[in-house]
Amino acid sequence: MTDPVFDAPKCFLTKKRSNHIPVITVSEKKYASWLKAQPALIKKQVSESGFHPKAGQTLIARNAKGGVDKIFAGVRDTISVYDLAVTAESLSRQLSQDFLKKTSFEIKAAGLGKEGLVNAHIGWGWACYKFAAYKDNKKEPPKLLWAKGVERKRVSSYVESVCMLRSLINTPANDLGPEELEKAARKLAGKHKATIKVVKGKELKTGFPMVFAVGDSSPRRPRLIDIKWGNPKHPKVTIIGKGVCFDTGGLDLKPSPHMRLMKKDMGGAAHALGVAKLVMALNLPIRLRVLIPAVENSVSGKAFRPGDVFTSRKGITIENTNTDAEGRLILTDALTLASEEKPDLIIDYATLTGSARAALGPDVPAFFSNNDKLADTLQKLSIKAEDPLWAMPLWQPYKKYIESPIADLLNSAGVPGDLIFSALFLQQFLVGKPDWLHLDVYAWEQMGRPGRPKGASDTGMRAIFALLEERYGK
Repeated sequence: MTDPVFDAPKCFLTKKRSNHIPVITVSEKKYASWLKAQPALIKKQVSESGFHPKAGQTLIARNAKGGVDKIFAGVRDTISVYDLAVTAESLSRQLSQDFLKKTSFEIKAAGLGKEGLVNAHIGWGWACYKFAAYKDNKKEPPKLLWAKGVERKRVSSYVESVCMLRSLINTPANDLGPEELEKAARKLAGKHKATIKVVKGKELKTGFPMVFAVGDSSPRRPRLIDIKWGNPKHPKVTIIGKGVCFDTGGLDLKPSPHMRLMKKDMGGAAHALGVAKLVMALNLPIRLRVLIPAVENSVSGKAFRPGDVFTSRKGITIENTNTDAEGRLILTDALTLASEEKPDLIIDYATLTGSARAALGPDVPAFFSNNDKLADTLQKLSIKAEDPLWAMPLWQPYKKYIESPIADLLNSAGVPGDLIFSALFLQQFLVGKPDWLHLDVYAWEQMGRPGRPKGASDTGMRAIFALLEERYGK
C-alpha cells in the first residue's frame, strides 16, 4: 500500500539532467507569427504533424540528425491549468523510458506571466499522477526542472492536495474505512502541527447520535474527526466532509450498479482534507476547523431501519424514510457542532444526491448558500479557477416536502428535487445564521482526460480555496 496522504508524483527537479530539453509554449494568438519565424526544418515538422495550439497539441521537434531538440506546447491565450498536462502525457506516450530517465524538461517562461507559469507546472504535476497501490507502475514520468521564478510552494501544494484527494478516494473500502480515514487525517494534521480529536463510542452516541445511528450497523466503528489549526484570533472557518467510507444503502439496499463506486462516498471528507492541506501549506490567515463524520453504512441486525425516528444533536427529531439517504443524517450533527462555535463561514462537502448529477452532470457540482452575495462570488471565482460550480436555489416553499407527520423532519422526500430538499434539510441544523455553503459533489472523473485520469477527481476543492484566499488572504 502506498500512503495516500504523501503519495504525490515526484516529477520536479532542482538540477538539470545530462539531456535537458526546453518546453516552449505557443499560444493560439501568436501561432501565425511564431510559425513564420521558424526555420524550414520546424515548418516541415509542423506541416507533417498538424501541430496547432487550438488542438492542445504537442510537437516533439527534432534536429537534422533526428534527435529531440525541443518541445513545442500548444496553449490557450490565457493558459489553462490543464494545457501542460497535455504535453506531459504526450511525452510519456511518445518517448521511451530510457530517454525519459536521462532527460529533464524546462518550461520557458516568456509571455506566460506569474500565474501562467504556476498553472503550467501544476498541470504537469497532475498529469504525472498514477494510482499504483495495487498495480506495479514503475514507469518514469517526464521530469520537469523548476522554472526560474516559479512559486514552488504554491505549485507543490496544489499538486499534493489534489493527488492526496485522488488517492484517498481511489483506495478501495477494504483498505480505507473509518479507522484508516482517521489515520490519514492524523498524518495530515501532524505534518502541519494541527490538533486533532476523535470522538468514538459512548461519547459519540451521546453527543453525535445521528453519526452513531448510521455507523452502528458496521463492525468498523463510526467516529467524528475534529481537526483545528491556525491562530484563534483569525476568522473562524469550518469545513465539514461527509465520510461514508462505503455505502451499501443500508436496509434500502442499493442495486449492484449503483453500489459499484461507493468507495467514493467519502469524497466529501477527501475534499475537506484537500482544502485543509492547501490552507495549512499556504498558511492562510484563518482559524481552520475540519469536521469529518466517518462511518460505513452497512447491513446487519443492528442496522437502522426505514421508519425509525432519531433525535439529533440539535434536538430536532428525524424520521428516517430511506436508509440510503444516510449522508445528510451524519452531516446534521457536524453542522450543529460547527455552528455552535459561531464561525465566520461553514462549508460542507458531500457526495449526496443523484439529482445533482442529473441536473448538472459529473463535472459541475451543485452548491447552495444562505448568502446570495457569497454564492455569486463563489460561482465567479470557480470559473476563474477552472473548477466550475453552479448555484442552486434554497427554495424555502419546498420545506413542506421534508415535514414528517410523526417527527420534526424526514430525511428523504421521495419525489424529484432531492438536491434541493437535502440542502433545505441540512440548513435546519445550523445554529444561528452563519454564512454557509453546501456542495453536492460527484468526486469522480468518468472518461479520463489530460491531468484528470479516470477515477477520483477534485470537483469544487480549488474553487473553495480560491474563495477563502479572496475573502481572508489579503
